[in-house]
Amino acid sequence: MISQLEKLLGTPRDGALLRYSLGLEHAKAGNHERAIEYLRDAVTRDPLYSAAWKALGKSLSDSSLHAEALEAHRQGIAAAKQKGDRQAEKEMTVFARRLEKLGKQPG
Repeated sequence: MISQLEKLLGTPRDGALLRYSLGLEHAKAGNHERAIEYLRDAVTRDPLYSAAWKALGKSLSDSSLHAEALEAHRQGIAAAKQKGDRQAEKEMTVFARRLEKLGKQPG
């Protein structure tokens, strides 16, 4: 699946959706570094892509990059609010709160 999607990079079908799809596939494969790269590309190409923000936050969190994950969720919440995507907004709010609590625990 990844190789099929990667063949579309640089073609007219390349865009936020393709980058998002590649990010999800790499995350499923456990390759969070590549997932993060593609998901960052997706939100750069479409800053209001709330699903991509949510996936980016999850991949960053799975990579123990909690501060970056929290920031991705915050940006995703703002994007979701702007788009009226209430479900994504609610989910990312829950994830952000968990990360905030994690950051406040004594280390």
